[in-house]
Amino acid sequence: MKKILLVALLVATHSTYAQQPALKLWYRQPATKWMEALPVGNGRLGAMVYSDPQHEIIQVNEESLWAGVKYNDANPNSLRTLDSVRQLLFQGKSAEASALARPNMIAVNAENSSQLLQAFRSYQTLMNVHILLGNKPFTNYRRELDLTTGVVSSTTTIDGVTFRQEVFSSAPGNTIAVKITASKPAALNATFYLDRPDDRKNNGCKDCSVSIWQQNKLLLSGQIDDKNPNLGPEGKHMKFAGAISVFNDGGQLKSSADSLIVSKASSITFYIDGATNYDFANLSINDAVDPVKNLSTAIGKYNKNSFGQLKAAEIKDHSTLMNRVNFQLADKSADIPTDERLEKVKAGAYDPHLTTLLFQYSRYLLIGSSRAPGVLPANLQGIWNDHINAPWQADFHTNINLQMNYWQAETGDLPETVLPMISFIDHIREQGRITAKKMYGARGWVMHHATDAFGKTGLQNEMFYGTFPMGTTWMLLHFWDHYDYNRNIKFLADTAYPAMYEHALFIKDFLVRSPEGYLVTAPAYSPENSYKDPVTGKPESLTYGPTMDNQIIREFLTRYIAAAGILHKDAAFADSLRQVMAQLPPTRLGKDGRILEWVKEYEETEPGHRHVSHLFALYPGSQINDSTPALLEGARKTLEYRLAHGGGHTGWSRAWIINFYARLKDGEKVYENVQALFKKSIYTNLFDDHPPFQIDGNFGSAAGITEALVQSTRDGHIELLPALPAAWSEGRLSGIKTRGGFHLDMSWKGHKLTSATLTSATGEPVTVTYNGKSITLQPAKGQTVALKGIIQ
Repeated sequence: MKKILLVALLVATHSTYAQQPALKLWYRQPATKWMEALPVGNGRLGAMVYSDPQHEIIQVNEESLWAGVKYNDANPNSLRTLDSVRQLLFQGKSAEASALARPNMIAVNAENSSQLLQAFRSYQTLMNVHILLGNKPFTNYRRELDLTTGVVSSTTTIDGVTFRQEVFSSAPGNTIAVKITASKPAALNATFYLDRPDDRKNNGCKDCSVSIWQQNKLLLSGQIDDKNPNLGPEGKHMKFAGAISVFNDGGQLKSSADSLIVSKASSITFYIDGATNYDFANLSINDAVDPVKNLSTAIGKYNKNSFGQLKAAEIKDHSTLMNRVNFQLADKSADIPTDERLEKVKAGAYDPHLTTLLFQYSRYLLIGSSRAPGVLPANLQGIWNDHINAPWQADFHTNINLQMNYWQAETGDLPETVLPMISFIDHIREQGRITAKKMYGARGWVMHHATDAFGKTGLQNEMFYGTFPMGTTWMLLHFWDHYDYNRNIKFLADTAYPAMYEHALFIKDFLVRSPEGYLVTAPAYSPENSYKDPVTGKPESLTYGPTMDNQIIREFLTRYIAAAGILHKDAAFADSLRQVMAQLPPTRLGKDGRILEWVKEYEETEPGHRHVSHLFALYPGSQINDSTPALLEGARKTLEYRLAHGGGHTGWSRAWIINFYARLKDGEKVYENVQALFKKSIYTNLFDDHPPFQIDGNFGSAAGITEALVQSTRDGHIELLPALPAAWSEGRLSGIKTRGGFHLDMSWKGHKLTSATLTSATGEPVTVTYNGKSITLQPAKGQTVALKGIIQ
């Protein structure tokens, strides 16, 4: 029935949308730098494709290639100083508390060491594949990324010969496949070589070597040699290998030194793969594993005739995920290159196609960086990183960034992409138990503001931005969301509940009574922000009971208590947590009507700070809503103040602001901030600019666009078009997912809803609201119903 209704919807709107440009990023020139290249990924293997017909570069990542090693980095001195730090904070002596806490609480560089860790080590690029194709001028050039198929392709003409290149990263095949073809026989000549960046003097390969392998293959292999004790234990740690396997159709293939040379071929097909000795089951390195041996088996599966079959399987697999959600805005624009579209928007134009392209690009990037055959979640750069030492280590940041990566996953009907994140966080519990006990004398488990592939759980880097045990609490809200959107009771019982219960134990033990009589977190901070000490006037960050912590705990405990009730488990413990919630500091307004960020009304050091942590309860939380009008107005004033003082200056911060305004049901502010994101924080390949590149802004912007069109902030209630901008006056959205396991299809014209259907996966009741009018339904499981009762 759903298919019939959707077909009818498509037919009815055919004239409006039939001629719209395809979901493609495309350009009239090759990429000249990494930030112009186009990404492919299968969750484990990622690549950035330059599509240069003279000197092609394909930069390759394997998700598990990390410097460092597993160990518990919790500071062994923490517990003995904890009470003193708390008392100093309660006495208003923040500087003294920070001075005591820093040497005794910051993570250490080896198990039970006293030397502080400056930072943990970085996610690394695997290699660059270079293909020298000649220096002749080219014409009729085009390169593109088809979001629906997942294929990056390019075509050009050289001396009357048309050359075509196709690249994709196959999840079914677990490899990257490339094919270059010439329109005339014997016209293709290419030289292949491999390198890694940052060490050109050492034959272009840091900690590794390149060699001819099995006649038609190039092998790059090595082992990371970790130095600098300030970053953790030194020594030779992770082993890695990358390879290409080259097949020529016609002509000749030969080797020379560390290169492969193909001459007079009609086409060349090659496969790219990588391997490490990372052991996800233990978040560690397995010295018994030989990456080269594993790589030999993997890359040896394919030959020159495999490309077509791999491509068909990849397109079927990828398009199945991408096509679950369709989003279009009425658009009659010409199909011009993506970089030209972006330049027009930066100059002040509105481009509906670029808006829908950004939305679907976000879904594309999540599919490419967080799914099987990969095992790790999307990091700060998804999976795409061309550095040995990446910005912020390309780590897993849990004071908003990792969470933002998944804001759009459930609504965008990509629950498969959430599983690597859930599994990874679940694996961290082992070290998190040690850290909870060692640092805080608490039961349960905890991590702080950032971690790496080895699951470090200590307080990283500095008290100023590392003091965030509530990062754990926030991450676990995604466990609940995965249940809430999909209603898989087995997942709730077997995976979500145990992790949530164990962390609820930590919260109960960690909270302490404040001088005001509240139960508060201490030590704590409001992520990365600072206030002026009332006595000294100097910036301080360490505090107790900041607003964000209270909001996160309240949101989490509400979800935990609901889970306990659904599963009929631990009733007495759940009741005790209701009492805890009643003693948390409330969200309060300051003298000027803004939401207070800290437990006291401090003056802000940076009024335009990128984090707007004290609005967590507005988004992604749900405590600030239509039933709290004073707080809603306080949130609006808070945003206005931040923006007036330069807020939203990073891509991910601007994306968060889009979500805030969607929850405030201010469609014009949603539009204004989407436009601002394009103008200030989007590269020509549509990557988010922090600066530099961080992928969270891509993911967060898609979540904000969704929130403007549909919201399901609580059980059994959906609101349609709550924050529709005037510029988006006509459009359609199908396949979007809501809490309770519902799928929504709808269209609108003249800024008014014209059709809407809801399909239930659970058979549960639901109330749908549009423009102040509500309808309550209880469709049967699998049934699709038309929402005629609210269309006006």
